Amino acid sequence: MASDALVDAQLAMQSIATDAFESDGADVIVFGGGIMGEEIDNSMGDSLAIVGPLALLFVVVALIVAYRDLLDILLGLFGIAAVLLWTFGFMGWTGIDFNQMFIAVPVLLIGLSIDYAIHIFMRHREQRQAGGAYDADDTRGSMGTALAGVGVALVLVTATTAIGFLSNLTSPVPPIQDFGIVSAVGITVALLVFGVLIPALKIELDEFLESRGFDRKKRAFGTGGGRFSQLLSTGSTAARRIPIVVILLALLVSAGGAYGATQVDTSFSQEDFIAEDPPAWTDDLPEPFRPGDYSMKENLEFVNENFVREDSQAQILVEGNVTDPATIQRLEAAEREAANSSVAATLSSGEADVRSPIGTMQQVARENESFNATLTAADTDGDRVPDRNLEQVYDDLFAVAPDEASGVLHRTADGDYEAARLVISTSGTAAMSDVTTEMRSIADGIDGNGLEATATGQTILFDIIQDQLMDTVIESLLITLVAVFAFLMIAYRLTKGSATLGAVTLLPVVFSVSWILGTMYLLEIPFNVMTGMITSLTVGLGVAYSIHMSERYSLELERTGSVWEAMSRTVTGTGGALLGSAATTVGGFGVLAFAILPPLQQFGIITGLTIIYAFLASVLVLPSLLVVWTRYFGPDVSFDAPNSSPAPTASDGGQPADQPDRTEE
Repeated sequence: MASDALVDAQLAMQSIATDAFESDGADVIVFGGGIMGEEIDNSMGDSLAIVGPLALLFVVVALIVAYRDLLDILLGLFGIAAVLLWTFGFMGWTGIDFNQMFIAVPVLLIGLSIDYAIHIFMRHREQRQAGGAYDADDTRGSMGTALAGVGVALVLVTATTAIGFLSNLTSPVPPIQDFGIVSAVGITVALLVFGVLIPALKIELDEFLESRGFDRKKRAFGTGGGRFSQLLSTGSTAARRIPIVVILLALLVSAGGAYGATQVDTSFSQEDFIAEDPPAWTDDLPEPFRPGDYSMKENLEFVNENFVREDSQAQILVEGNVTDPATIQRLEAAEREAANSSVAATLSSGEADVRSPIGTMQQVARENESFNATLTAADTDGDRVPDRNLEQVYDDLFAVAPDEASGVLHRTADGDYEAARLVISTSGTAAMSDVTTEMRSIADGIDGNGLEATATGQTILFDIIQDQLMDTVIESLLITLVAVFAFLMIAYRLTKGSATLGAVTLLPVVFSVSWILGTMYLLEIPFNVMTGMITSLTVGLGVAYSIHMSERYSLELERTGSVWEAMSRTVTGTGGALLGSAATTVGGFGVLAFAILPPLQQFGIITGLTIIYAFLASVLVLPSLLVVWTRYFGPDVSFDAPNSSPAPTASDGGQPADQPDRTEE
């Protein structure tokens, strides 16, 4: 973040330089943190301008395919708008600033909101189409039945997804913490909007239209036979014939993904977060959506290769008795080592650019006769390094050159000297890990005997953050898995009487985590501030698909008493809703690949693949896991081949067909 004053000043410099030189045909580069920050802000705006309409288009197309009803589409879009308004209103009230990471929040909430809407609407359609314990012609009864059947799953999904996002609070990086909080709030808001507000609106509108002769009964997506139903039935067919083979194949692929996860790179550089010049196809976009020109990344690379940047520095802070002659000797040795380091930037004179107390004193001595006399008197061996009366030398240095002295020495208000500093300009092309290793080695040579030396600087701080990102990935994954595992086992023990069903429900999510990490390795996508959240995101989003499948299966199992009948209804009914949900979410996140910022592009690609893996694990692997669970840990039900006779719907929350209608109660 750069201050407004700095941005304005550097933009003014850029304007003046452009007017002064480019008229003569010269190329001009004005480089600085203010201009870099301005380009990042502009690229965020341009990314939103491109990604927003594309995400909306993908969602509308997917909803048209899934809903095939204008009113339901409009209700879904209205609900999305309400979720976004409430969530960003929360950010405003709590003072959470919008940054690069939050460009993904609208897309995330759109996908999750549509997920909720599709499950509720499709279950409502199933109930109205097939009947049940309630009167199918009663819109209110059907919606109540749908919410009773899918409500528990939605609450479990909200809780587990919120746990996945809140695990980011363990990260030492504040923007990641804020992202986790806002995402958790957003998913809770989505439950309230699509679990309460939108169903209420749909009831009122459907009743109004039906009272005027409009038929509001619609077929649920994936339940009418045809290609989609056949495709969704693949998992149940495999579960009936070769469940053990399916599970073993999933384990084998997951083992390969786990190996790839250990090889995912955690390195990143400043250039990774700066927008590149937009691709040629963006030139054809209309003016409101056409991005600007971005040259900072190219300019940064040019400056790194040809100049010494003021902000490309490593520093060594030395605290302790810096007036001891032995300390100055150790500083001299450290300065020589730093100058010979492979990561140090070399000036045109062939020397390294190193600022230290010794170099500063020698420079001032060449320009000031009185201080030259002080330095000469304190130097007993003629090497231009004082070895006695250091406190007096420092006092005289502050007297004749206070600015230069304060840059390398810290003097308290009482006149005591407590710290010294070495500043080493580093090559802009040097790897952060190499800079950190070299500078820490130099600091270790100073450390000890009453001195404490610390290697620091922007490059080293970035390297520390890089290591913390990996810690965040591991910690958030473990916390999320343990918390979700415990939550699901307790929840299913209380609601279904079987804690093992919670463990089985989470297994496909564990598989998909290893798959996505292995994919990151294959695509050479590193962990950075954006992609570092992918593990907790995979669990948070992926568990939703598994919960819907397990919840529906247990409901149908109780209803029908037949494993295969329950599985068939689950994969075609809930599986169809999952397919529609996955399509909208993948489309929403996939459009991030068109963003101007590289981290957003990577995040969009990886998250889209995460949804695909979670969906496939739920409809292909989970059925086999559920069959094995039923055989060894589940209720006593029939494993006989399914018959072709029609059976009552299970959309009524498992209510037996011969039970009295409770609407009169």
